[in-house]
Amino acid sequence: MAEKSYLADPHVQKHRWLILAAVGLFTFMSTLDGSIVNIALPVISKDLKVPMNQAEWVVSIYLIVICALLLLFGKLGDSLGKIKIFRIGTVLFIIGSLFAGFNGSFPMLLAARVVQALGASMTMSTNNGIITEIFPFNERGRALGMIGSFVALGSIAGPGIGGIVLAHLSWGYIFWLNVPIGIVTIIVGQLILPKDITMSHDHIDRTGAVTMALLMVSLFTGIFLGQEVGFTNPAILALFAVALIVSVIFVRTENRQAKPLLSFSLFKNKQFSLSLLCGFLIFVTNFFFNVISPFYLENARELKPNVAGYILMIFPIVQVIVAPIAGSLSDRIGPELITFVGLVLILLSQIGYMLTDLGTPLWLFTANIGLVGFGNGIFQAPNNTIVMNAVAPKDLGIAGGMNALARNLGMVIGISSATTVLFSAMSYNKGQHVTTYLAGQPEVFIYGMHVSFLISILICAVATAITGYRLITRH
Repeated sequence: MAEKSYLADPHVQKHRWLILAAVGLFTFMSTLDGSIVNIALPVISKDLKVPMNQAEWVVSIYLIVICALLLLFGKLGDSLGKIKIFRIGTVLFIIGSLFAGFNGSFPMLLAARVVQALGASMTMSTNNGIITEIFPFNERGRALGMIGSFVALGSIAGPGIGGIVLAHLSWGYIFWLNVPIGIVTIIVGQLILPKDITMSHDHIDRTGAVTMALLMVSLFTGIFLGQEVGFTNPAILALFAVALIVSVIFVRTENRQAKPLLSFSLFKNKQFSLSLLCGFLIFVTNFFFNVISPFYLENARELKPNVAGYILMIFPIVQVIVAPIAGSLSDRIGPELITFVGLVLILLSQIGYMLTDLGTPLWLFTANIGLVGFGNGIFQAPNNTIVMNAVAPKDLGIAGGMNALARNLGMVIGISSATTVLFSAMSYNKGQHVTTYLAGQPEVFIYGMHVSFLISILICAVATAITGYRLITRH
């Protein structure tokens, strides 16, 4: 019903690609802010006179708040209107970005990051739903592919863009870059975004929202603090126990609700649940690369940060070029085969990383980065299409929220798993506890890198096997 109404609106159809650009640009900025800050942490730590482990909360708090609220805002989008929630999110994100850039105090920076994350979770949970409603079925894969490109570009381009900004400007500009771009996006959105037409006006499940937020906060606080103090610390184990108990409460209460925050019946749809799982696994795989490759290029190969940044930018650039083409192709021949081909290419790239050592030519390593970008470009767009096409129009908001949650979970689990595996393997090789790159001992790092990429190969192989099985058994 909703789709017919938007398709019948000539104003919406005339400006649909411009709507996509506005939604995509904001998606890029909100995703970028999850990864761009990493490279600025040493400078922020020094400027605000806080230890490095505390400075890392500038990244952590952003990801925690987003994950805690994605499902709530996805559901609010279904209830009150996705475009309304998206618009509020853009304003909050810009306000947060403005205040985050001021070199005031560390608590002020963290508070600004919370406001940014509130806005980001609103836009991330509604973007796919807006595009799915506005675009006709025969263009949907291409459109969702372009949104996937913006997500990929934002999540992986952070170190490269951050390094270029820091080479010329103070760290505040990492946040202030968002303000003029965001204001232009809001003005364009005001002119071209249509009024919401699919609003269920459902009662919002407050118990589900509170337990979901508590689950995400306890789980991710445990993961982030566990990396600092060790996962066997009693406080960390207590946080994981809270997360486990709350997750049981969440599932039980949701199953009893007439209008739950998350309807578990969605997972009975194999297309939806398997595609969501594969998307999560590939984001975990990508963030193994994201964590380890800067160490390899800057420490082991002794390249300058800006040169390393340029090499790493090949991943998102290739993905951005390939994704719309893959999305367009999936509109013509169906998405299942294309997702499988993409996963095979990502798997080959992970094998390439595992075989990399100090003697590997840089052109070969760079070509491998291009290969993983190509594989992701082919995989992400059709996979998003499968997820969003698998649900009814009334559930597009929650499906978009779940899709964004899977991505962010993959990001967090990928970062924490990669660092844990890398330093555990390095500690084993060295015969002592290692928590950083050991200067003058690249062979210890290379051993840790090989073990880490062996794990990423296994994770990627699971996603490839699932998709291969779905391809063989499809009817």
